[in-house]
Amino acid sequence: MTTHTAPLTLPVLDLSRLDGSDAEAEAFRSDLREATHSFGFFYLTGHGVPAELVDRVMRTARDFFALPEADKMAIENLKSPHFRGYTRVGGELTQGQVDWREQIDIGPDRPALPRPTRADYLRLEGPNQWPSTLPALEEVMTLWRSELNAIALRLMQAWALSLGTDEHVFDAAFAEKPFTLIKIVRYPGKSDPTPRQGVGAHKDSGVLTLLFVEPGKGGLQVEKDGDWIDAPPLDGAFVVNIGELLEVATNGYLKATVHRVISPLIGDDRVSIPFFFGPALDATIPLLTLPDSLDSPGITADPENPIFASYGENALKSRLRAHPDVAAIHYSDLA
Repeated sequence: MTTHTAPLTLPVLDLSRLDGSDAEAEAFRSDLREATHSFGFFYLTGHGVPAELVDRVMRTARDFFALPEADKMAIENLKSPHFRGYTRVGGELTQGQVDWREQIDIGPDRPALPRPTRADYLRLEGPNQWPSTLPALEEVMTLWRSELNAIALRLMQAWALSLGTDEHVFDAAFAEKPFTLIKIVRYPGKSDPTPRQGVGAHKDSGVLTLLFVEPGKGGLQVEKDGDWIDAPPLDGAFVVNIGELLEVATNGYLKATVHRVISPLIGDDRVSIPFFFGPALDATIPLLTLPDSLDSPGITADPENPIFASYGENALKSRLRAHPDVAAIHYSDLA
């Protein structure tokens, strides 16, 4: 007799449970801790982001990719020492391999710091590049950033409590000049017999990521015990994963998980919008002392991917590796 095992799926957590009774809020925090200890990924429902804003964000993203090529290339990221703006298809690398996608990178809109800066990673501070023919993009992304900042900070406070520490232990790192990054990404279809690397296998370098994917468009896969779990979009939900700095903060109890995206085949494409939540570039994430009941195995040792204490060092490492063409123009002194 053959036994069929259902495929493994990511946990689904409802953020609105934090607004319920004390017992319900405590149960949510316990589920949050377990999901990110076991998987490093989960779906988040009940987040409160208005559906009309989600729809507007996705429409505007589609409008951006529909712009004439000249309009997109006018804000190409090669012009930005802050790695902001448009990246053409094939213009980004993961693990040294080409990612088959186009995108625009949007960070905190701030003045560039005068050179030389006291730390190389502070050169990441600076203005965005916005398409002059689509002014709606800046407006809607500013609203999106505000909504997702609030969700991310609430999750950080829930994690802190779930790990037996003070609710506000992480707050100071994000109080001034948090360094968040929004990517609006389009994966075009390819006619290859086998799918292309949309994004190669990697871990996120920050604290946490909130990802919204166009409904009905799969491709995201999460590694679990040497296998890949498919993580198709769940209606109205964000996919959430932790980054390397939360692994550092918990001495490996929470693990930054390897994931990848498989490109669609010809006749289809996929739009997704990851929001990377990070503290100030010069902030160091607190190292938590966990209860004895939570066994911390230690941080993943990878000589090819050192994890630094300050967020800025991790962010700059990630940017230089992903965009060597930008690095060659604006960071040749670091080569």
